[in-house]
Amino acid sequence: MPTVVLMDVSLSMTRPVSLDGSEEFQRKNLAVHGLNMLFEHMASNYRMEFTSLMAFSSLWELLVPFTRDYNALQEALSTLEDYDKTCIEAALHGVSNVVQQEWGTTCSCQMVLVTDGSLGIGKGSLRHSLKTMKQRGDDKKFPIPFPFPTKVYIMCVASAEELQMTDAMDNLEELLRLSGGDGQIFTMEGPLCMKSVQAMFGRLIDYAYSPFHAVLHCGNLSSDVQVFPRPEPIVVDEEVDPMPRIVSTDLEIVGFIEIGDISSPPAVSRHLVLPIAVNKEVDEVGTGATDELEDEPSASQMAGKNPNFCVLLHGSLKVEGMVALVQLGPEWYGILYSQADSKKKSNLMMSLFEPGPEPLPWLGKISYLGPISEAAENPYGEDDSKSPFPVQPHIKRSYAQNITVWIKASGLQTDVQKILRNARKLPDKTQTFYKELNRLRKAALAFGFWELLKGVADLLERECTMLPDSAHPDAAFQLSHAAQQLKLASTGDSQYAAFDHNIAPMHTDFSS
Repeated sequence: MPTVVLMDVSLSMTRPVSLDGSEEFQRKNLAVHGLNMLFEHMASNYRMEFTSLMAFSSLWELLVPFTRDYNALQEALSTLEDYDKTCIEAALHGVSNVVQQEWGTTCSCQMVLVTDGSLGIGKGSLRHSLKTMKQRGDDKKFPIPFPFPTKVYIMCVASAEELQMTDAMDNLEELLRLSGGDGQIFTMEGPLCMKSVQAMFGRLIDYAYSPFHAVLHCGNLSSDVQVFPRPEPIVVDEEVDPMPRIVSTDLEIVGFIEIGDISSPPAVSRHLVLPIAVNKEVDEVGTGATDELEDEPSASQMAGKNPNFCVLLHGSLKVEGMVALVQLGPEWYGILYSQADSKKKSNLMMSLFEPGPEPLPWLGKISYLGPISEAAENPYGEDDSKSPFPVQPHIKRSYAQNITVWIKASGLQTDVQKILRNARKLPDKTQTFYKELNRLRKAALAFGFWELLKGVADLLERECTMLPDSAHPDAAFQLSHAAQQLKLASTGDSQYAAFDHNIAPMHTDFSS
């Protein structure tokens, strides 16, 4: 989960802060000190994550593109310059552009906005942006919510009391709500000093950047691992009293499945799994990421001398083309697999499924799976020519009746045209006409598409008025009858809109 750090370099950040009667510091100095603390923590615990640094005032600038080099980020902090007024909206447009160019719209991202709580003045201020956001056209939309999943953390180099004296806190809370509410606002407690800013960034680290350590078990083998990013709790909506499901720190491999049988499973989230060895460099070697360690051969040598089950697992899954089924908690599963970032680099990844005993329907219940050795015969055949998946249900379902589904407008148009073609051939096509009419009627009632019934009724009445003089008299009666029945059904009255009811042809003296 990449992180964008958005640093406020407007003039309000240069306001002085007196520290115990000593030399004066600026709020910007406190912010830089806090960010250095964050970068040092990420360099020690989140080396595989990408981070970028942007500065903004009335304009925005990308100081450091997404990188794992935290020294470059800290060097850029030390050379920050001061600019003019605050314009948060322009900076948010910059974040949206930078993230989409690098990661697209599917990758989750974290944004750390560091500011003093000054919202700017006049046009371009956050206050003005939030007031006018509903009065704009599509070409000048407010950038939040972003088109990609985002967690927003606002770090205010100011106290909560200072922000509440104006409407700054209300506007920042509104900004957080618009972003999806998945984030937090942090303020300084106590006097504005180095100790307070350290405490504030410490709370951010505990909340969003605390590492997730676990133990990966497989039979008698085990390995200490670290998971990036930290798995979030999941709430199952179907439960009567939903409780957050938390990934266990004991990850148990319960079996291995071929990649072809897993296919492309629906996953809640994806995570990078690194082995924890003697030092951090060994972790990266263990996942195949050796290109970053060319200047540290001692780390590679050490990795070769220290056996690690996680490294063995990653290599085995990569060579054999299989995935490991891992239990994350009670009736909650995921898979471990090898994913290549490039031709020379691959990582051990973990995908989390939806909690439940049957997350992938084609595999059946996970608890029913077992080793091939316990089967009466090899379910894959002697030459791996067949597969036991998908699991067939015990009760054979009947697919005699086709289900009407309108995914595109062309499908609906085709069904309506079919009714009209049969309507023009009445009475010869009476049975086919009513069969297609009842099929459309049932689908419209199932979807609550009352307007469709009224529209088709109008079309049938129009066809009735356009019948030529040579038309059979029965055609006009049948069209009027069908139109009237559709109009009654479109009212939603249970007497006429019963789903199981079929419109029967009108009995006339002309019918055979």
